[in-house]
Amino acid sequence: MADTQKKSGVKDLPFTYWIAIIYEFFERGSYYGMMSILSVYMIDQLGFERMQVGIIKGTIQPLLYILPILTGAIADRMGYRKTLMVAFTLLGGGYLLTSQMTEYTGVFIALVIMGFGAGTFKPVISGTIAKVTDEGNSTSAFGIFYWTINMGAFLFPFILVPILKSMDWSYIIIASAIGTGAMIIPTIFVYKEPPREEIKKEPFGTIMSEIFLKIWMVIKNWRFMLFIGIYSMFWILYFQMFDTVLWYVNDFVDATPLNNFMQPFMWDGWQFGVEHVTVINALTIICLQFFITFIVRKTPALPTMVVGITLGTLGMALLSVGTGIWIFIAGIFLFSIGEMTAHPKFISYLGLIAPPDKKATYMGFGFLYGFFGSLIGSPLGAFLYVQYVDNPTIKFIQEQITAKGSDLVLAANASRTEALEVADKLNLTPDQLLQHAYTSELWLTFSAIGVFCIISILIYHKFINKDK
Repeated sequence: MADTQKKSGVKDLPFTYWIAIIYEFFERGSYYGMMSILSVYMIDQLGFERMQVGIIKGTIQPLLYILPILTGAIADRMGYRKTLMVAFTLLGGGYLLTSQMTEYTGVFIALVIMGFGAGTFKPVISGTIAKVTDEGNSTSAFGIFYWTINMGAFLFPFILVPILKSMDWSYIIIASAIGTGAMIIPTIFVYKEPPREEIKKEPFGTIMSEIFLKIWMVIKNWRFMLFIGIYSMFWILYFQMFDTVLWYVNDFVDATPLNNFMQPFMWDGWQFGVEHVTVINALTIICLQFFITFIVRKTPALPTMVVGITLGTLGMALLSVGTGIWIFIAGIFLFSIGEMTAHPKFISYLGLIAPPDKKATYMGFGFLYGFFGSLIGSPLGAFLYVQYVDNPTIKFIQEQITAKGSDLVLAANASRTEALEVADKLNLTPDQLLQHAYTSELWLTFSAIGVFCIISILIYHKFINKDK
């Protein structure tokens, strides 16, 4: 009997696939829309301390990378449709609660709920696409899938966030609640459960036990875990895009030249804001990903990965040159090119070092780079920003209070908002404050982490994984 002809065109992708793509667009748009301003929102609007923000971000972001290990297995048994209902309920509810909370504990709990929703959602969409496509069209299907992620990360912060921010910052998070919560409707009426393999009935405890045994098996392979840990250092730099980089733009970067340049092309009142940092990253990937992929398609994994991390590190170092908007954009642009060059080759190299007979299991744990990178990157970024920027600035303002004989008082543990209020009363300009903040040292410290990552990868390949 002749083999059934495999479907190969985009037009052959089933309706359920396109519903999943819509889900992905709104979920990622909602996530990046909120994340584009969250760190600044919690500081400027809610009055949290930077380390408090670092702890929150270092909790919710790792959830997105670690939870799919468990939620993916649960979804296979509970069914994708039911799992999506749970995910969108947690996402919509978590975002909505976040928008209404002003106290630290309330915001923390609300964002953790959102994080559980995102971690539950993540494996269902990739699983749906895998189940409704075949060898003939899966490449195109996942290409559209990844393109959709970046379109959501681009359009929501670029268009929607500035409009809502001009009215009330909390409206951005409410929009994220609507963008995810509303997806319950098509899940009820439109989404069709993909074909499910027959799974033998096992107690839930047995299922979880098998999962944790796999986790332990991977953790025991110290060579594999060491390489993921080394690569995670590069992602410490990446996660600064949602924390220290946003604070830096908010505090020091003058976007007037860019605003003047863009005025003929944009709507009245458009101005570059913190929300556009992630836009630069997403737009660069949208425009150049296929081009970069074509260039490196046949290059060896490790050298290409090193080149990518080097470009990303240079992009971070470029931020130390000055606070001009064009320098800033160039730095983020270069970092984004490095990211899209390095990451696909990381996946490729991971396949080389995974045990051949357990390759699928090991590759499933490759995402741990994001878990470690965000777990360390967010708290570390907050700590360094306080040490390099906030503390020196507050000390300078205190010295000016004494020098000018003012009766103003600024405590050593004052927030940056309080310090800026005192600085304004002392007629201190932003340029004066900048001269006493060690912003260059901040970015060079992160760049040093990138350099250490590169050196560690080369040492790993030469001495630890030399037989590959």
